[in-house]
Amino acid sequence: MYTRNEITINCDKETAFRYARQVENWPALLPHYRGVQFEQGGSDRGGLVMMRAVRPFKPFKWPVWWVSEMKVDEQLCSVYYKHVRGVTAGMEVEWLIEALDEKEPVKVTIIHRWLQPPLGRRLAADMIGEVFVYAIADRTLQGLKQRIEEHGNEQDIQEEVG
Repeated sequence: MYTRNEITINCDKETAFRYARQVENWPALLPHYRGVQFEQGGSDRGGLVMMRAVRPFKPFKWPVWWVSEMKVDEQLCSVYYKHVRGVTAGMEVEWLIEALDEKEPVKVTIIHRWLQPPLGRRLAADMIGEVFVYAIADRTLQGLKQRIEEHGNEQDIQEEVG
């Protein structure tokens, strides 16, 4: 299974990276996130993080969760995850942030790869990818774009959620 979500955000690379890595703030910023807690580490250096979200289907919201090993690459302004628990265990996720111009805008790409899902989930992997993974990643990018562009490049994410 492979999905790719992309969006262009009117901000500098560092602002997009700050919002992408500070996942513990996402429940306050993104209505589809129910909770994000680090079991080990933190957003500054990465660690083991549990994420809980919902995938809306009218008239209800389907709850989903996963635990990932998160790694942060300061030089590349990238965030990497490997799902270690949950339905999507083994999935690899890569957040790439690229400057399109010298300062603004930036392109943010999320790539999900689930090359060897557990045997019982192989038949459902494409459906999980399209119906859940792609849809949740798209909501995440759209929500972060809206927050960043509404609050400006200089807005400190901690001030916004606090």
